[in-house]
Amino acid sequence: MKVGLIQHAVENTKEKTIQKTVSLIQTAAIEGAQLIVLQELHQDRYFCINEDVACFDLASAWEADIAFWANVAKENNVVLVTSLFEKRSAGLYHNTAVVFEQDGTVAGKYRKMHIPDDPGFYEKFYFTPGDTGYNPIQTSVGKLGLLVCWDQWYPEAARLMALKGADMLIYPTAIGWFDEDMEDEQRRQCDAWETIQRGHAIANGLPVISVNRVGKEEDNHGVLDGIRFWGNSFVAGPQGEIIARASHDEEEILIVDVDLVRSEHVRRIWPFLRDRRIETYGDLTKRFID
Repeated sequence: MKVGLIQHAVENTKEKTIQKTVSLIQTAAIEGAQLIVLQELHQDRYFCINEDVACFDLASAWEADIAFWANVAKENNVVLVTSLFEKRSAGLYHNTAVVFEQDGTVAGKYRKMHIPDDPGFYEKFYFTPGDTGYNPIQTSVGKLGLLVCWDQWYPEAARLMALKGADMLIYPTAIGWFDEDMEDEQRRQCDAWETIQRGHAIANGLPVISVNRVGKEEDNHGVLDGIRFWGNSFVAGPQGEIIARASHDEEEILIVDVDLVRSEHVRRIWPFLRDRRIETYGDLTKRFID
C-alpha cells in the first residue's frame, strides 16, 4: 500500500494553510497514495503555545471542517487521516483525529487520550482527555491504530491498538524544540521521540507512521520565543527499521510503500504477543507501586 505523509509549515491564516494542505494532498494522490496522513492540528497554527480563551473559537467550525475534509477525501479518492479541534458541547473540547473513507464517509474518529501540559504545550487548558478508547478504525486500506502526538510516549496505548487488530500505528504530531535549548538537548529530544515510536513498531510487529509539522511558530503573546517544530516525519517497519524519513526543516511529501503482509512474517520469528505473561501485569493499572 502506498502511504502519503504530508509534513508542512503553517501559513499566516487558516484559509491559506488549508489551501496549501489541499494542494499537497492532490499531489500525493496523483503520485499514487491510497492513505494520506496529515499532521496534528494541521488547519492552523499550534495555538496551544499559550492559554487564550479566544482560541476556543477555532473549534466553532467543527461541523464545517468535517464536511470540507470529507469532500477532499472523496475528490482525491483517498483514505484521509485528519486532526481537528472538536467542540463537543459548551466548554467541552477535544483534540480529535477523524478518518475519512475514499467516498468521503467518516470511517471513525479518535479523541486524543494523553494530554500534555508543559511550557509552550498547554493542551490541558484546551482539551478534555479522550473517551473513544483504543480501537482501530476499519478502512478500505486496513485497520488503522490511530493515536495522537503525546500518546506516542505510552507503550500501553500502542499495545492495546495492536491487541485489537491494528494493521499499523499512526501518529499525527506537533512536537518541536526551543531555539534556546542546547543543541545536544535538542538532538536528545528528537532522538527519544523517534526511538520510542520505533520501539512500538518492534514490540508489536507493526509499521509505524508518524507525521510531524515543521517550521518555527511564534508565541503571539510574546512570552516564549516560539517553537521550532522538528519535522522528521517517518515510516518504520515492523522491526523498527526506518523505511523513509523527512528532513527536520523542509516541507515534504513522503510517498512510502508499506507492506502490511510483512507484519505476519515478523511476528512469526519474533512472537512477542505469544510470550506475554498477561497474568503478571495486573499492577499496570495502578498509578504507582510503593
